[in-house]
Amino acid sequence: MDKPLLPTVVLEEKSVSKLVSNPYLRAATSDNTRLAYRSDIREYEKWGGVLPANPEQIVRYLEAKAVELSFRTLARRLVSLRNWHKCQGFVDPTAHPMIAKTLLGIARIHGKPKDKAPPLTPDHLCQIAQYLQAEKTLAAARDNALLQIGFLGALRRSELVAIQIEHIKWEKEGIEILLPVSKTDQTHQGQYCAIPNGNQKLCAVSALKHWLNKAELKTGPLFRRILINGELGTKALTPLSVNHILKQRAQEVGIQDAISFRSHSLRRGFATSAAKAGVSLQSIMRHGRWKQVSTVIEYVEAGERFVDNAANKILDEF
Repeated sequence: MDKPLLPTVVLEEKSVSKLVSNPYLRAATSDNTRLAYRSDIREYEKWGGVLPANPEQIVRYLEAKAVELSFRTLARRLVSLRNWHKCQGFVDPTAHPMIAKTLLGIARIHGKPKDKAPPLTPDHLCQIAQYLQAEKTLAAARDNALLQIGFLGALRRSELVAIQIEHIKWEKEGIEILLPVSKTDQTHQGQYCAIPNGNQKLCAVSALKHWLNKAELKTGPLFRRILINGELGTKALTPLSVNHILKQRAQEVGIQDAISFRSHSLRRGFATSAAKAGVSLQSIMRHGRWKQVSTVIEYVEAGERFVDNAANKILDEF
């Protein structure tokens, strides 16, 4: 029974491989997602997994990696394996019920809270901005504009480094930044980020003007690499470099736990701070271009754990 089916499977696999050169097919999946899929498949094969796989093999893989890898990493690798099998025309072994049960069991036994980036607060940002303004170097001017725009625009690191000078529109009230593509806009419909003029403590608009004037930039990537000799490069910063810059600058001003900051601390910090300031959930979501209410509610709740606190109500009675 099995042998007559083999030629059909081979034909499907060959036909799929011919479509790899199709630019529209490739564009359907982002480069980052494609790289993650490939990495996960390589790790599965390093362990000794064979492709195509069957449910029993995948269960053994999950059991072998249950302690070493987090539940979230294992879940992502299952997605990669699922996509590989579907794209190659094979039956999806991850759809078997015992795969989901095994993953649930791993979560119950080895599950841990997600490692979340701590939020950057406005006070933190003020400290960093004041420090960078006093430094008066090219890198300091860039980093000050980068971090203020990243925070006040609630921007993802990929969005930050993709900004072109041509994407900025100067208005009397502040600046509008066109985001041609982002995590929640994969079809390039375009989204806008509006950052108002600030005050004496924080002003992303002034920081941006200072950076552009100091770097003498007119077109091209906004946030660029600075070479070892101190000269300005032509290429944009990488997303990972936003992490390094934030950590380095936070450590330099002596912020506690600065080593734990990541680029997401800017975005998370904005949402948490806005909620503390009484900004509505709808306004926070619109400004940060969030699509999932649950994500923003998590940030809001993190900033309001001592607001309307039940224990506080009891203590107030004494």
